[in-house]
Formats: sequence, structure tokens, C-alpha cells
Amino acid sequence: MLKIRLKRLGAKKNPTYRIIVINSTTKRDGRPIQELGHYNPKTKVMKLDKATALDWIKKGAQPTETVAYLIKNCNDDGTLNYVKKETVKLSKKAQAKAQAEAEAKAAAEAEAKAAAEAAASEEAPAEEANA
Repeated sequence: MLKIRLKRLGAKKNPTYRIIVINSTTKRDGRPIQELGHYNPKTKVMKLDKATALDWIKKGAQPTETVAYLIKNCNDDGTLNYVKKETVKLSKKAQAKAQAEAEAKAAAEAEAKAAAEAAASEEAPAEEANA
């Protein structure tokens, strides 16, 4: 069975990978059938021949989870379409404080809405009496 997987290169704690087509029983750094591109996870730089990768998948090659993600998020020119997550991690204290503020804001809005409805209902009978 053919696999499309990553071949590790680079120094210790500074990996770079080649995206390769290889037999599934061959060791990770063995001789590949074909090299499709390269990927640097630290800088998020990637160059991939997407058309050839999709052609290998049609022929029956199985991509690994990581390679499937890279192919899915690859532009037509072979670069990675990386979107940085905008979520900010907060400490437990900060999360509790933000939640308390949100609850207080929701309660204030509910009070304001109830007060506005009460004022509107008091004005409605006064207008009917004048008519």
C-alpha cells in the first residue's frame, strides 16, 4: 500500500519535512517513490505539487492525517493557507472575571428592557384615556 507522508529532515528541535509518496512498509526516512513538496511547521512555509498529490490519491495512495490536512488547506499554487487562531487563552481568574462581567451586563440589559416595557405599558392606558 502506498502512503503519502512526511519525511523528517532538519536539526534537533528544528524540524522540516518533505512530503513524499512511499511504500507503507518502508522506514520513515527510506527512499521515496516521489517527492511532492516540503513543509516547515515552525514558519508555516510549504510548497506542494497539489495536482500530483491528488493524482496519487486517485491512484489509491493513502495520505496520513497531517498530510491530508496540508493538502486540504493548500492553495492552488502549493502554498499553505494558514489562518492563525484569534482566541486568547485566559487564566482561570480572568475567565471567572469575564464571565461575571458578562452575567452582570446581561442582567442590566434585562432590567433596562423590563423598565422600558413597564414604561410603555403605563403610557398606553394614558393615551387611550385622552382619546
